[in-house]
Amino acid sequence: EVKVSEEACRQPQVRLGVRKGENYRLKDLLYSLMLESHNDSAVLVAENVAGSVQEFAVEMNKKAKEIGCKDTHFVTPNGLDAKDEQGEHHTTAYDLCRIMSYCAWKSPVSKQFLEVTQTRSHTFQSLEGTGYAVSNKNALLDMMDHVITGKTGYTSKAGYCYVAALEEGGRHYAIALLACGWP
Repeated sequence: EVKVSEEACRQPQVRLGVRKGENYRLKDLLYSLMLESHNDSAVLVAENVAGSVQEFAVEMNKKAKEIGCKDTHFVTPNGLDAKDEQGEHHTTAYDLCRIMSYCAWKSPVSKQFLEVTQTRSHTFQSLEGTGYAVSNKNALLDMMDHVITGKTGYTSKAGYCYVAALEEGGRHYAIALLACGWP
């Protein structure tokens, strides 16, 4: 169970719309985060997993180095533009492919990652009874053969971005598309 913090409520759009003091199941927040990129859900996941957004960023940076990322620095759990003492939140297409490859095939929880990210829609309730429905924004799951998972993203600095994992003929591929336009 995850209790909603003031920090989560202050996140910019795109948001699930949680309210301070409400309670949610962590698994439901993962669907909100991975299917619709809800910024408030990202903060709640970070706080629940690591105690704070800052500590979660420390853990993400450790994991990125562990899996071989060379030019990535995380500051936020939702990918929003930010900076800290070590620099700006950033990554590269190469590092995003390493991260996706780890999530889709190498992580001990790859099966659960794929279960969430392949879901087309998910409905859930806060523990207080407020209902929500989230839908997968990864249109390529249904438009392109061999795509097994992916994640869309957008920031004002990076523009529209996409990272995906594909399987074809027993081979695994990870792709990252960055700066694909701005509104």
